[in-house]
Amino acid sequence: MARRSAVVEIVSYGVYDTWDSGSKDLPKIQQFTTQIAAEPQIEFGFIVNIKKAKGERLRYCITHPGIINKKGQTLAPFDGEVHVGSNDWDFYLGDTIQLLHPIDGLESNLGEWHMTMEINGRVVAEKTFKVVAKDQGQFWKQRGF
Repeated sequence: MARRSAVVEIVSYGVYDTWDSGSKDLPKIQQFTTQIAAEPQIEFGFIVNIKKAKGERLRYCITHPGIINKKGQTLAPFDGEVHVGSNDWDFYLGDTIQLLHPIDGLESNLGEWHMTMEINGRVVAEKTFKVVAKDQGQFWKQRGF
């Protein structure tokens, strides 16, 4: 019998309210955008709806532009796996802007953040966000981006 393919749809993307990883509730979208102003603790990412994939392993990865931690080292991409919980399942993949290195400030957060999801080695969803300095972010936000 042929293996059925998962159906994946990006439901929302952009800036979200604060997400509690211990809660079953997903964060609520505040603004649809791929341009993120570099502000501490801003939550951004995307939500997908996955159908026909119960029990499959979903691999996710967030590649950031070279964030410097408190020890002055560049952080590796953030990745992991979760099992798809049902045949109609919503999943949030996101991150926050953090001030990890006292000298660097928010500078190492600036640039492209690429987020991907894979099922059975196939990319099923991806989104790239551009984190910009707050002033530049306000410039684009006022123009509707």
